[in-house]
Amino acid sequence: MSRSPFATYVGLTIALLAAAMLSAKGDEVGVGEDAILFGQAAALEGPSSALGQRMRQGIVAAFTEINAKGGVHGRKLQLISRDDGYDPDRSVTQTLRLIEDDKVFALIGAVGTPTAIATIPITSTRNIPFIGPFTGAEFLRDLELPNVVNIRASYGAEAEAWVKHLTEDRRFTRIGIFYQDDSFGRDGLLGVKRALARRGLELAAEGTFERNTRAVAAALRMIKRAEPEAVVMVGTYGPCAEFIKLARRSGFSPTFVNVSFVGANALAGELGPDGEGVVVSQVVPFPWDRSLKLVADYQRAQQAFDPTLTPDFVSLEGYISGRLAAAALERAGPQPTRASLLRTINDIGRFDISGTIVTVGPRMIDTPPKVFLTVIQKDGSFRAVDRL
Repeated sequence: MSRSPFATYVGLTIALLAAAMLSAKGDEVGVGEDAILFGQAAALEGPSSALGQRMRQGIVAAFTEINAKGGVHGRKLQLISRDDGYDPDRSVTQTLRLIEDDKVFALIGAVGTPTAIATIPITSTRNIPFIGPFTGAEFLRDLELPNVVNIRASYGAEAEAWVKHLTEDRRFTRIGIFYQDDSFGRDGLLGVKRALARRGLELAAEGTFERNTRAVAAALRMIKRAEPEAVVMVGTYGPCAEFIKLARRSGFSPTFVNVSFVGANALAGELGPDGEGVVVSQVVPFPWDRSLKLVADYQRAQQAFDPTLTPDFVSLEGYISGRLAAAALERAGPQPTRASLLRTINDIGRFDISGTIVTVGPRMIDTPPKVFLTVIQKDGSFRAVDRL
């Protein structure tokens, strides 16, 4: 959590704009007599839409559950979602609309690293809470960004889990990487290189693809020539599924390992019978494990919101984000402000969400979120594993 150049830029921007941001202030923006308004800018349509839609479903399920119990200090929690198509420029536009036109109190459930890089300066200069982004980007974990509330592990932590499994459990030494050619993919690439370097290894091959496309053939040719034993994948479900299917049909069948951001259930759906044996790392509990009160509550809330929905990892993450926001608002008191909410979150740092402790803010340094591995079964379901 060292100070990054990006965080330094944000800090300077905040300092320069501080005078402009100070004004006579009455009631907090987005906090009404009977409601508190949250905003989400995420991919709701297009090739990555399953990610934004499922994050939204989880958040709304959590809010619906809280509202049925009377809300928070008598106020109902409401969500406005706007589609950014997983595009940084569109995300800026939609984030500004949420802040300036919709006048939301806080942002929640954003999706993606490149979109976050584009929008974080907007939220940070205004000290607007940015809760539960669906990204493990390292820069979001910088302590110079106190308005960002992460609940998930970093991509670096996921990369360490992959490489540990592949090198220690499987005894592989030749590992390739397929990644999205942008800030998200490069964050994953750096994490993998560091994890390999700790073991005296280097990547056997690299291949990239362009965001929001399925143009993976060139990357497949590049990686296949090196004959790696495993390919780790940093992308969304569409291109990763395309890569795996093309690879297997060409006779190339290494162990495939995917980042949690892929959207595990969407990936399994895209792959069909080609999904068997594909590994996906996860950063939230197993969404079918009803022995966990958190999961049982999530499933109950999801069914109450929409009986047609089925459990999945992404919507569980959205649910946890929604529950965390509600828990922090409860602790912040009956007259919440953006500043008091963030102060509460960062000062407390540990929240009990249905018996599961969610650690946020500076406390994540000492108690980082967990990462575990799952493997897709023949029928498209998932099995949690410690060792494969």
